[in-house]
Amino acid sequence: MFYRVQSVEPKDNFILSVLFTDGVKTEYDIKPLFAKWDVFNNLRTIKGLFQQVKVDAGGFGISWNDEIDLASEELRINGREETKF
Repeated sequence: MFYRVQSVEPKDNFILSVLFTDGVKTEYDIKPLFAKWDVFNNLRTIKGLFQQVKVDAGGFGISWNDEIDLASEELRINGREETKF
């Protein structure tokens, strides 16, 4: 199944709040990626880069620049679904 991102918001402590087009909202923690892929370390070493996250055209992922991106499936499957109040 393809998930489409409607919006993404950077939060404190390298957490992303991701809203999908079907109304599901997840929180995705970037920190584990620092050890997994070296390029993600730029998000913590380049001042202001983390806050520049944007939804890719079509909503099938998010990106910060031409080198750093994440697929919508990663954000949905490995994100923690936010509970509704």
